[in-house]
Amino acid sequence: MFLKEYIQDIYGAVKSLLIGMRRTGYYFTNHKEIITQQYPDNKATLNLSERFRGEVVMIHDENNEHACTGCTACELACPNATIKIITQFDISPDGKKKKALNKFVYHLDLCTMCNLCIVACPTDAIKMANTFEHSVFDRSKLTKILNNPDSKIRAGIE
Repeated sequence: MFLKEYIQDIYGAVKSLLIGMRRTGYYFTNHKEIITQQYPDNKATLNLSERFRGEVVMIHDENNEHACTGCTACELACPNATIKIITQFDISPDGKKKKALNKFVYHLDLCTMCNLCIVACPTDAIKMANTFEHSVFDRSKLTKILNNPDSKIRAGIE
């Protein structure tokens, strides 16, 4: 019984190896479909997937306005404290206090690109960009302030 199982295991392993080698040989001889991209030689024509997650960015329009209300939903959704929302209270024209975004601090070195913050954002103020070259010598350059200086919330966003 033991010998029969041993021979079956060897047969299964050799069969699996030959199937893999057949697939590799097919791609080696048929150059119609090129899968590998030759980076960095093809930087100008580099084709990244739509679903690629590079880093979190905050979307600003031409008037330097964003949709972040400072609700901290993204901060709460982040599993490892990559995002820190610093808020302030502004006084609206009618005299009411309203919470507003002061700084959106993003620690790229801690980010796992899990996309949970993007899903949690109720106003779609942040998204994942396709940037991927983040190598730096100084680690402090990986901490970013995502809201532009003097930016404000877009009208109609609550």
